[in-house]
Amino acid sequence: MSYLISIVMGYFLGCFQTAYIVARKTKHIDIREHGSGNSGTTNAIRVLGWKLGMLTFVGDILKAVLAVIIARTLFDSQLAGLYAGAGVIIGHNWPFVLNFKGGKGIASTLGMLLAFDWRIGLVAWAVASLAIYLTKYVSLGSILLVTIMPIGVLLLYPGGTQELIITSILAIIAIYRHKANIGRLIRGEENKLGVKKQAT
Repeated sequence: MSYLISIVMGYFLGCFQTAYIVARKTKHIDIREHGSGNSGTTNAIRVLGWKLGMLTFVGDILKAVLAVIIARTLFDSQLAGLYAGAGVIIGHNWPFVLNFKGGKGIASTLGMLLAFDWRIGLVAWAVASLAIYLTKYVSLGSILLVTIMPIGVLLLYPGGTQELIITSILAIIAIYRHKANIGRLIRGEENKLGVKKQAT
């Protein structure tokens, strides 16, 4: 029951759509009608600029951090915190308040990892950041980040079956939601961060 409560609580926190709110409050636009139509950090950067994009990034990280901390404190369980973080990602990706059209959950995944186990979070962040810096492909960095997640759990939590299952499912979901990006990466057509092309 504690895990179910954690997921539901996380889901409602995840429905707080930072990019949508920032775009509405600052530019008076629905970000889902611009760029890729994605309510996430990358599209926020392209549509709203770096300053507001980074505000979105921080907001999406913090809602996951908050969910993990609340659940872990309430139930005195590290695993409950992970369930709450998973709920945030689900809520971010499929928010009922926006007709289930949200983002891809990468910033929230990072927030969940940092709050769940900072070691995994920092390694994933470092690898993703380096990949983005070298290639300018945000999608590549995002895919690497979520791939590291279950690997880190496997190495640091031997016997942690639920932890491995949760992070593996989240990684699969994230990679699937990047399927169009993966196709463009393979064809050499993926947009690079900071390069003026049609947003993705």
